[in-house]
Amino acid sequence: MSDATEKAAIVGVYEHPSRRAPQKHPFALQMECVTAALDDAGLALSDVDGLCVASSDWAEGGGVTSVTEFAEYAGITPTYFNSTDVGGCSYIVHAGQAAAAIAAGLAEVVVISYASAPRWWPLTTPSFDPFVLPAGPGQFELPYGPTIIATYGLFAQRHMHVYGTTPEQLAQVAVTFRAHAANNPDARFRDPISVDDVLASPMIASPLHKLDCCVVTDGGGAIVMTSRERARDCRKRPVHITGFGSAIARTGVSQIPKDLTTPAKISGAKAFADAGIAHDSIDVAEIYDAFTITPMLALEDLGFCGKGESGAFVEAGHLGIGGRLPTNTDGGGLSSNHPGKRGIFAMIEGVRQLRGEGPGVQVEDARTALVHGLGGTFCAAATAILAV
Repeated sequence: MSDATEKAAIVGVYEHPSRRAPQKHPFALQMECVTAALDDAGLALSDVDGLCVASSDWAEGGGVTSVTEFAEYAGITPTYFNSTDVGGCSYIVHAGQAAAAIAAGLAEVVVISYASAPRWWPLTTPSFDPFVLPAGPGQFELPYGPTIIATYGLFAQRHMHVYGTTPEQLAQVAVTFRAHAANNPDARFRDPISVDDVLASPMIASPLHKLDCCVVTDGGGAIVMTSRERARDCRKRPVHITGFGSAIARTGVSQIPKDLTTPAKISGAKAFADAGIAHDSIDVAEIYDAFTITPMLALEDLGFCGKGESGAFVEAGHLGIGGRLPTNTDGGGLSSNHPGKRGIFAMIEGVRQLRGEGPGVQVEDARTALVHGLGGTFCAAATAILAV
């Protein structure tokens, strides 16, 4: 365990229950989450001296200086702040870096918060895909229409071609996470689905069907971190970040490795080395699932199965309760919520599982959780190992 992870703890979390919040500014959603997470920790806004926010994307309400905008909105003056934005895993990155800041004495109470309202926000239609700019390297890919969903479709198609993965195996991911969402009162979709239902849903970007794709919701969440010493006086049992790793790789679709290796291979190895534990010590996992192919690639690069073996791993039922690696216990982005950068919700659910507060399904006596997220089209990755 590194000095940073040894000295920091998560003491408060909150996920907004709304999946549709018409006419509510994202900062208002975010403020509700911050207040509730601080209450969960038994702390006040006046205790906060660190703030991590990355709300400059569409539907998130902020601009390029979103961390200062939200600090003003919240009425706080943090002396430690972080607005690193690498897409969906940004808030896992924030948690790892906040642990280092707390260990270094740069802050004592850090709030990590996020909210977005893509279901109604009036500024949600960019003239081009934000990941492929019409200048610089992006200009060479833009004519081929590499939207987010099309790019993930390419990943899935390649995985099927190289490793023999089947549409049924992809569909099993969605079926499993929907089963976990069934008991989550806040999940966007709770009705059970079958593999046949997934395959019968409309094709969006071959081979990905509608039910292979994440839901689109409004929502938000917040995490409160502090020192181990102060955590002893907080309201809830602290959850410790015992391992952390992050990495960035390529951006362009044309630069994707032929074997589909993602930066999770680096971030996961660093997190496990930092925590000093083996894969079979993980009781529960929360893995980013923007599409069904997303967690499958993560399972391989994180080392839970060999390259190209995630289809068989999923098909064997290992992601469900009772499996080797119960995953996305709240329903994940495929069934519960996905306002945009879903990494913060993976962190929140990891904490809830270790507290015994899982709103969907609860893994009994869970003591160690792996949280993993990606950014963009597997351009960045962050992995955290949590423990009580």
